[in-house]
Amino acid sequence: MSNLLATAFALFAGLIMTRVFKLLKFKFPDVTAFLIAGVCVGPYVLGALNIPLPAFRSMRELENVAILSKIALGFIAFDIGNEFRLAQLKEMGKNATVIGVFQAVIATIFTDIALIALYYFAGEDVIPLPAAITLGAVASATAPAATLMVVRQFKAKGPVTDLLLPVVALDDAVGLVVFAISIGVAQAFNGGALNIISTIVNPSVEIIGSLILGALMGVLLTYLEKLFFSNSNRLSLTIAFVLMTIALAESNFELSLSLDNLNNFTTIKISFSSLLVCMMLGTIFCNLSEYSVDIMSRSEKWSAPLYAVFFVLSGAQLELSVFKYPAVTLIGIVYIIARCLGKYFGASWTSSLMGCDDNVKKYLGITLFPQAGVSLGMAISAQVLGHEMGGLVRNIILFSVFIYELAGPMLTKMALTRAGEIQPAESENKYRARFERKNLPKHHPHSSLLNNQSNP
Repeated sequence: MSNLLATAFALFAGLIMTRVFKLLKFKFPDVTAFLIAGVCVGPYVLGALNIPLPAFRSMRELENVAILSKIALGFIAFDIGNEFRLAQLKEMGKNATVIGVFQAVIATIFTDIALIALYYFAGEDVIPLPAAITLGAVASATAPAATLMVVRQFKAKGPVTDLLLPVVALDDAVGLVVFAISIGVAQAFNGGALNIISTIVNPSVEIIGSLILGALMGVLLTYLEKLFFSNSNRLSLTIAFVLMTIALAESNFELSLSLDNLNNFTTIKISFSSLLVCMMLGTIFCNLSEYSVDIMSRSEKWSAPLYAVFFVLSGAQLELSVFKYPAVTLIGIVYIIARCLGKYFGASWTSSLMGCDDNVKKYLGITLFPQAGVSLGMAISAQVLGHEMGGLVRNIILFSVFIYELAGPMLTKMALTRAGEIQPAESENKYRARFERKNLPKHHPHSSLLNNQSNP
């Protein structure tokens, strides 16, 4: 009961924070307001002050409601699958693929160079070489959630937005491959041997398996929706399938194979990426179902509160304790700068190569700065390097995620605005005047005055 109350209070705090931003004339996206509200109701602010409010007192309490974040991320990925309609892919599929792959790889190269240089300059006591290589791989990932919400809130439209969402979607697959290769190399430098199974086979199985599972669920959903004649029932079925897909993506299996006749068995891990699975579900459904346009528009409306909860909980999970470590702060700053440069120039160079619009060259890279869920998952996987080194990687990623989550949405909004893809919103006064005009009697003496106020 207390966890449910704390979640409700967190959502309420997020909504109030958006109004505070409006009153203070802060032109920040709602994502930033939700994240800041989450920090306030998290274990490091209200939770630590013992104020009699239903805030989250510990990370354990946040873990108890983690299922809400997983569900929200699944629906975010499902929505992004809508960007892979065949009509759109024919126009920009090649550009999105080339830019998506190369900007991720270039971000890894930039970050690797910067952190390896820091290793040689500051020594292994500050940052070990395996940790530097691992962090370079984590740099490839981009957070789709914040980007999608900014695009939706401001109804962004244009060449940058059209490329942005497919590129962000590709980041998950590219990031998995880059991370697997890098973590294998890091383990070899850490005193182990380079394992082909964990470096090449396991990530390939995860990507291919995720795409197959998502495709099968998409085909099944498309077929079953023909049995219903109400769009409300079809929407309910779609929600059920997304939830079912998220649950199936949590499955993990191990397969032992003998590669010779000496009973030497090799273990292959069969796991799935919930982001990739749900993206593929959305992609197949949107390309096969004749009802997909209506269902996706309805889904956007009801899932908005779920996204708000996701970002408030993300803010609450940001660990402020990492700021007390000077080494983490130093490495984190180098990591953030190098990754941002890699994302920016990677997107700019490859979009120039592909002959994209000038605005794409200038602003696409900035919209790729946000980083969160996938990178944290990679940081947890870095525990294979050992408790101390894995902890260092995790703390640096936590530090960078805190910065990216707060600054990333604002930078995305700024880039899309300068690209001319976010139109200036009408002022609160115009909305208020329009509302009041609608609610006045037709011949009310003030109706003409309000008409003049709302139509200068």
